[in-house]
Amino acid sequence: MKKLLTLSVLPLVLCSLALLTRADQSKNETVQRLNSAAQALREISAAPDRGIPDEVVSGAKCIAVVPSMIKGGFIVGGKHGRGVATCRQPDGSWSAPAFFVISGGSWGAQIGVEDVQFVMMIMNDEGVRNLLTDKFQIGGSASAAAGPVGRHASAGTDWRAETEILTYSRTHGLFAGIDLEGSWVERDKDSTVAFYGEPHSNRELLAGNVNPPPDARPFLNEVRRIKEVEAEKKGSGQ
Repeated sequence: MKKLLTLSVLPLVLCSLALLTRADQSKNETVQRLNSAAQALREISAAPDRGIPDEVVSGAKCIAVVPSMIKGGFIVGGKHGRGVATCRQPDGSWSAPAFFVISGGSWGAQIGVEDVQFVMMIMNDEGVRNLLTDKFQIGGSASAAAGPVGRHASAGTDWRAETEILTYSRTHGLFAGIDLEGSWVERDKDSTVAFYGEPHSNRELLAGNVNPPPDARPFLNEVRRIKEVEAEKKGSGQ
């Protein structure tokens, strides 16, 4: 009976979370999300002694940011958030941002709701290929792990060779961290149309086939800034 009750509650939890990030999006909402993503990236990367290591920033092929992800539930939990991503181009520039939705359920004794900011650093070509698709599952077709933290990544970690996506979170609420296992990452068509006026695919945007509009500058400038800071540290031997 308890199991049946739990299964019946899960769809209600996910539906409730989805209402907090409703389908219809306006241009102003997408611009605000880009600005919030820039701020979240700045705060996470600047965390004293707990920031993203220089080696991870230098090696990242794409950066995806969810400025606000709701996570919570009663008996069962759910996750739902909207984010933006950009990929580094061969000439060193960064692509026009692609909008995505991340959602999924998690089991466990969870009570409450939490607002989480997090960054996904895509580290290898397989991770990029997943991001270019319209939908993929973390833990399914894509591997992800909590990224190493601090000024430098530990020499003993295997993130360079194996993990496609490294995750970094900044949490305000009842939960200590975030688990993305089983979550689905899907192209956010509604936000894409609201921002660009056209339903561009992730591949078009992240491969550099669309010029970044002016409203994308705050987010892309912040991505460039953390890259430049890392390059300056490396050049000065810090």
